Amino acid sequence: MKLLVLGGTQFLGRHVVEAALAQGHELTLFNRGRHNVDLFPGVTKLRGDRDHDVGALRGHDFDAVIDTSGYRPEHLQTVATALAGRVGHYVFVSSISVYRAFPPGQHYDETAALQTGVEGYGALKARAEEAITAAMPGRVAIVRPGLIVGPHDPTGRFTYWPLRVARGGRVLAPGRPQRPVQWIDARDLAAWCVHLAGQRVSGVFNAVASGATMGQLLASCAAVAGQAAQFNWVPDQRLVDAGVSPWTELPLWIAQDDAAFGGMLLADNGRALRAGLVIRPLEDTIGATLAWARQCPDEPDAGAKRVATLTAEREAQLLA
Repeated sequence: MKLLVLGGTQFLGRHVVEAALAQGHELTLFNRGRHNVDLFPGVTKLRGDRDHDVGALRGHDFDAVIDTSGYRPEHLQTVATALAGRVGHYVFVSSISVYRAFPPGQHYDETAALQTGVEGYGALKARAEEAITAAMPGRVAIVRPGLIVGPHDPTGRFTYWPLRVARGGRVLAPGRPQRPVQWIDARDLAAWCVHLAGQRVSGVFNAVASGATMGQLLASCAAVAGQAAQFNWVPDQRLVDAGVSPWTELPLWIAQDDAAFGGMLLADNGRALRAGLVIRPLEDTIGATLAWARQCPDEPDAGAKRVATLTAEREAQLLA
């Protein structure tokens, strides 16, 4: 394919480029040139900004676009206008945040109600989906990942668990061991986006790995790290009463009875699996994440995106 990647130098985007290059596709990147500019020296790079200037896109033809960085509907409309009649297929990486609510205990699929309006990340992503679908009807794959994890993650969310368990000792384990958890390895998501583009698959897909529990995640972290950590399971309500921030201080933890988000980690991924999504073993994700985090503890440009996970002092207080 002649493939255009919007972004392509941070986290998911760089994995998309690596996956596409490994398959021999001809790549062009369009971005602002602010991050990791020395990556992929042999790839054509067009400079621009979807907020101000997409002129560099005009006059080029592409078999497909993979958009890892679109956020607002104007981003999608601007690109679609610049490439009108010159692109065959569009893969847009959206988010499960587009869904209106995640009631406790309720599984959901791609037909669940979406957020309305234009306020906040999820609502804007939903409007962006609508914009590109209207611009290229029948030629768009909308990909809705949950928490994206793996090497080069600038947020430090999933990375917290392999690193924390590898330190050993008493580990605060949130909620209950049987609580379902979901994520998606950036490398699996990237390879699948390239597949969707190559096969010109259209539709809407939840992109998550499912079937694991919090207990299995932590046990796998211990096995990969070769560390005999002691897991101390703290009930949801105790963590809520202590003011622990869900999803950030303790990644992948949200109180299961939370009225707004208790069911967020219960997405149905059947449609994505039928469309070719392949999920690697959990141990592979943990091992690669741990190896990368130890080698590159401070990813360039990650500071603004890194979340404040639980400190050792705070963990000790909660376990006291």
